[in-house]
Amino acid sequence: MGVLSSFQNIFKIPELKNRVFFTLALLAVYRIGAHIPTPGINGEELSKFLAGNIGALMGFFDMFTGGALSRVAIFALGIMPYISASIILQLLTVVIPAIGKLAKEGEAGRKKIVRYTRYGTIVIAAIQSFGIAAGLEGMKGGAFVQNPGWSFKILTMITLTSGTAFIMWLGEQITERGIGNGISLIIFAGIVARFPNAVISTIRLVQAGELSIFFVILLIVMMVAVVGAIIYMERGQRKIPVQYAKRVVGRKVYGGQSTHLPLKVNTAGVIPPIFASSIIMFPATVAGFIAIPWVQAIAKQLSPGTIFYTMLYVGMIFFFAYFYTAIIFNPVDIADNLKKYGGYIPGIRPGQKTSEYIYKVLSRLTFVGAVYLAIVCIIPEILIRRFNVPFYFGGTSLLIAVGVALDTVSQIESHLITRSYEGFLKKGRLKGRRG
Repeated sequence: MGVLSSFQNIFKIPELKNRVFFTLALLAVYRIGAHIPTPGINGEELSKFLAGNIGALMGFFDMFTGGALSRVAIFALGIMPYISASIILQLLTVVIPAIGKLAKEGEAGRKKIVRYTRYGTIVIAAIQSFGIAAGLEGMKGGAFVQNPGWSFKILTMITLTSGTAFIMWLGEQITERGIGNGISLIIFAGIVARFPNAVISTIRLVQAGELSIFFVILLIVMMVAVVGAIIYMERGQRKIPVQYAKRVVGRKVYGGQSTHLPLKVNTAGVIPPIFASSIIMFPATVAGFIAIPWVQAIAKQLSPGTIFYTMLYVGMIFFFAYFYTAIIFNPVDIADNLKKYGGYIPGIRPGQKTSEYIYKVLSRLTFVGAVYLAIVCIIPEILIRRFNVPFYFGGTSLLIAVGVALDTVSQIESHLITRSYEGFLKKGRLKGRRG
């Protein structure tokens, strides 16, 4: 009854209720757009062809677009161009000093980076959509295109690019006026939308005798175990003790208390697998639509299930785990702030020694977090593909779905507790990836 009463409390707070309904309404708009076909394409025939010829790659990318890619809907590119642009901008903050300064200029700098990210999203979406249009004309002699030519290419490019721009706007509106992170929730909606079809297809295969009940139960147990492991690791943290020295200001005594500095085991959250997936899928998606043998060979090697893909995917997960952690968590700034306010780690000298200690602990935690991400994203997919499960719902999708759900529920609980309502858990707060 505790969880039920907490959900009832959501509707007692007008602002929170409006934010939740606003978020659900925009997600509904996104799902409707994922079923609107792109003009000039024979969607049904193309969908069957794509599912049968590049199933592994299509299943993986289709997971993020909620089935829009296989239908070549107006939202076929999904939100991945935006994520790719974000990756490029964050890499440039390290490479180009001028952009790095923008990241440190507070709200004004953040707005400029967001604007550049939008421009980059349009450019990437335009390149991908043009590649898809050109590839569609080359498939089976243009059998899936009603009126081939430059008019079709330009129309498809404008349609798909506009679809991505609209999704980007939806995500920003959800973040600003809704509840949770809009971009993450859009990806979450695409993943969850495919789950009912996966359940229905599994039931049909069981009824037809192609899958055994024992195997389905084993699969459910494995997925529940992975979900439990994700929740445990996402809430795990290393607490570094911090002591504040006593300061006498006038007649008052400040400080002297003991606290701790929480370091998440997985500081980067679901960002590494999302970034790694988008980087791999950018060339693989375009290559999959180009009917040239050597290009098709590259697309096949970049498909989930191949050794090359697995090695590349794991390597990128490790890279982005360290890279993103370094961007959002600066040990030098933490050490300087502790020193400024009279705080210190027992046994560690303030200043440089403190930053070195924090960096050492953070590096070890990041390695553990990267190993955990790689295992969750790769092992279930290998098991699923070996046993030919009829749907794509591997570790990556579970990681994203559970992580986004934890963050969103955490934000809702924060609103409830701020207004003196009971949260989802009576003892202690439910922590998202950001603690």
